[in-house]
Amino acid sequence: MQLKAFSAFALTYLVIAVSAVLQYKGADISSLLHLEAAGRKYFSQSSVVTPLETLLKNNGANSVRQRLFVNPADGINYNLDYNLRLARRVRAAGMSVFVDMHLSDNWADPGHQATPAAWKNYNIDDLAWALYNYTLMVGNTFASNNIPIELISIGTEIRAGLLWPLGSVKNYYNIAHLLHSASAGIKDSNLNPKPKIMIHLDNGWDWNSQKYFYDTVLAQGALLSSDFDVIGVSFYPFYGTGATLAALKSSLEQLGSRYGKGVLLAETNWPATSCFGTIFPNDLKGIPQTVAGQTSFIQQVAAIVDAVPAGLGLYYWEPAWIGNANLGSACADNLMVDGNGKVRESFKVWGKI
Repeated sequence: MQLKAFSAFALTYLVIAVSAVLQYKGADISSLLHLEAAGRKYFSQSSVVTPLETLLKNNGANSVRQRLFVNPADGINYNLDYNLRLARRVRAAGMSVFVDMHLSDNWADPGHQATPAAWKNYNIDDLAWALYNYTLMVGNTFASNNIPIELISIGTEIRAGLLWPLGSVKNYYNIAHLLHSASAGIKDSNLNPKPKIMIHLDNGWDWNSQKYFYDTVLAQGALLSSDFDVIGVSFYPFYGTGATLAALKSSLEQLGSRYGKGVLLAETNWPATSCFGTIFPNDLKGIPQTVAGQTSFIQQVAAIVDAVPAGLGLYYWEPAWIGNANLGSACADNLMVDGNGKVRESFKVWGKI
């Protein structure tokens, strides 16, 4: 065991960090097959061409998150077949699969939760039935391909609801009804063993918004506590000064104790270069916006997750998406590989948490 004292800018307490104690240490590499189709390759630090999933495994990761769209307009973009191909490679590399169901034909996030086009004219009961059959089909398809799923998220960052407009926060009963149906489809599928079912919200550091969502949706009666196993959160500290490490720790502790679920950091990342004009939370200002800072940030966040009794692990969002290095943020480069696909020193962090 190694005792670590975090800087005054980071944490004001000591934590015990034990190597490889987190159950899940991984990354979302959903873009991989598209990047490879465009001719991208990845290289070890010794400049050897190596599949990205192998690089992850060799550097200590044990799980991969991958996004699933219902019926993307181009018929290929993160559809079910795409996910099966990626999952086979993940399993062959010796890692577990975390399926992130967007429950939309396109990106789902706090500002986008569009109902799939084929379901857009349904009433709430028909929508719930379509959702049940969809998650049932996804589970059965993975099962028939002999690909186990370790974790599956029924929606992505759904603090503002899912499957809009019927599943918006204007009607929490509808949200509860939809989540129950999504869970039931997975539970009724042929997957064996059954995956852990996750509900995933953004702003994981904001306990008040997390509490409001879960208290409200569970009070409706349609969603049972037994319908899900894991509470997932996103943590992006460059989106608000309230996103402190201390706030994240407090929120995760309360989520685990109040709802009796495992808690998992489903998305996070840190800049490899300076984010000009971005104001970071006070207890993160001491972490440099560098490759070394990426390692420090992930180690400190991992220590927080590990210190929470219900903490399960963390996933870095798209560390190798060459050509999209800002990953949707105001920071120019959040990748753990350089522009040529060679892994940076921070890529070793999974073996250090």
